[in-house]
Amino acid sequence: MAKAGSHVRQRWPLAVLVIFAVAGFLFVAASVSADGGDLRPAGGDPSSLAKERADRIKDRRADARQLRDDIDELTASVSNAKLKKLRAEAKDLEEPTGLTPLEGPGVRVTLNDAPPTVKLPDGENPNLLFVHQQDIQAYVNALWAGGAEAVTLQGQRLISTTGIKCVGPTVVLDGVPYSPPYVIEAIGDVGAMNTSLATSPTTVTFASYAADPEFQLGLKIENVDNVKAPAYTAAVSLSYAKATS
Repeated sequence: MAKAGSHVRQRWPLAVLVIFAVAGFLFVAASVSADGGDLRPAGGDPSSLAKERADRIKDRRADARQLRDDIDELTASVSNAKLKKLRAEAKDLEEPTGLTPLEGPGVRVTLNDAPPTVKLPDGENPNLLFVHQQDIQAYVNALWAGGAEAVTLQGQRLISTTGIKCVGPTVVLDGVPYSPPYVIEAIGDVGAMNTSLATSPTTVTFASYAADPEFQLGLKIENVDNVKAPAYTAAVSLSYAKATS
């Protein structure tokens, strides 16, 4: 009996350590805020800057995946009942928070800049011929409002804290720059999502520019039998305001 009690006491520090490790992983902070709409290119070689940034993001995501694997391995080695319950609760949260892959019927929205042959009359704003971050966000929000269970942009999973940022002629998603056309896919009730896309004021505005021969913005909406949404692999961000004295 004495040996059994000693064994239990030795296991508790490891269990506590693992609990804090799991909790810490779930609240890792690293978000990208969406702001700006300037389509003028910044200084430097765009292709080199884009490759360098993409490489850094790739390395960070690999580190995040390795950390997740390490935590899974550590928690699997502990048989504490309370820790098992915490792991089960965390597992239940993975799907709604985008941490597990999903697939199923859905909707695909493709947005594109106007053809280079389009010439606006004098006095018109040339920025109206380009897809901006607010246009992409409008369609993403409409899909969420239509009950989407998962949404991707350029094949990358979006979650509630994902920032879509306009930098020059590209859109940056989780630090990685993408050029048009922009492909948004969503899994969920196809009818409800299409209704939301057709009635949201912001998407209706973009659609009117797409239908206008003077602007000819690219817009294609189609139903897809099977959409695949990978798990979100970037760090999860939680931020909050702090009161000042």
